[in-house]
Amino acid sequence: MSEYVSMYKDILCSNGLSDYCTDEIIEKLHKAQVEITEKNKHLNLTAITDEKEFISKHWADSLKVVNHIPVNSSVLDVGTGGGILALAIAIARKDVKVTAIDSTDKKIRFVSELKEKLGLNNLCALSTRAEEMGKGKQRETFDFVCARAVASMPVLCELCIPLVKVGGIFASLKGKNGINELIEAEKAYKTLGCDIVKTDDFNLVEISDGNELLSERYIFLFKKASHTPKEYPRQYSSILKKPII
Repeated sequence: MSEYVSMYKDILCSNGLSDYCTDEIIEKLHKAQVEITEKNKHLNLTAITDEKEFISKHWADSLKVVNHIPVNSSVLDVGTGGGILALAIAIARKDVKVTAIDSTDKKIRFVSELKEKLGLNNLCALSTRAEEMGKGKQRETFDFVCARAVASMPVLCELCIPLVKVGGIFASLKGKNGINELIEAEKAYKTLGCDIVKTDDFNLVEISDGNELLSERYIFLFKKASHTPKEYPRQYSSILKKPII
């Protein structure tokens, strides 16, 4: 067993992710990590470059959402950045079709190139804004919309929920302040047509500078109960200036 395979298995298994410790998944995660770390020298994709820290803080954290995605879903990753969340989902779940969006062209080009290198036919990357997509043909068309490290919860709700089909799921991945953000966002997710249906709270086992740390994490799952009112989403500047709170 190669050193990196053993490292991945140790970290993923310590986070309850043994189902994703196959050689195929680990090989693709590792190849993606190498590409992201190299590209990061020229394009700001992540502040985390240590190999073990990357596996725990990025891959393990992202893979935690995978079990919440229904079979054969259409998945949208909003504000994908370097594509970490979208890549983790596409690599771990061949049954789902993942769309990754970001407003930065350079980042989307990189994700598209990486998708080709990894042979991920179930992933596409688009350069667009969520609030623009939410006003277009893809409004309320996705089974599962998710976001990680993008914006505060009230803002995130208005960007993501208009893209979820009625009966679909919006998943927000948050850190230690997640509960406070959830409380702050109550008016937003209810106004936009969602109900909170599950909170997956866990301690992420992080490896940093050789030390094992626990980090408080949350995945909030909202079900789309009714159509989002037509006036949402608003322009991004309006969402930021006056979030639904």
